[in-house]
Amino acid sequence: MLASMTSLVILAEEAAPREQGSLWIILFPLLIIFTLYYFMDSPRRKETARREKMLKEMKKNDRVATIGGILGSVVNVSTDGKEVTLKVDDNTRIKFRRSAIAEVFGDEPADPAAKSS
Repeated sequence: MLASMTSLVILAEEAAPREQGSLWIILFPLLIIFTLYYFMDSPRRKETARREKMLKEMKKNDRVATIGGILGSVVNVSTDGKEVTLKVDDNTRIKFRRSAIAEVFGDEPADPAAKSS
């Protein structure tokens, strides 16, 4: 009985170095997966940073489009910066969340013919 126990201990000690090699076999694919995820996620992070910059630089009289397709001009940005009031028509003003703005065109005129005159 004692002889079989010592032989099991010797076999376990011999097997230990082989298990260290198998650790790299497990970690290498994980490393590749995390690297691929990092590079595949990079365009999304760049687009998010571009959108945040666009919304932060939005100012009064900028022409904007909302995610619902409404076009208007910025009349007011709230003091906390979370709400934007848009002038849609002569007597129509609508409040939106800043996050509802899809695109900022700047303060260029709405009509291309008015731009040239």
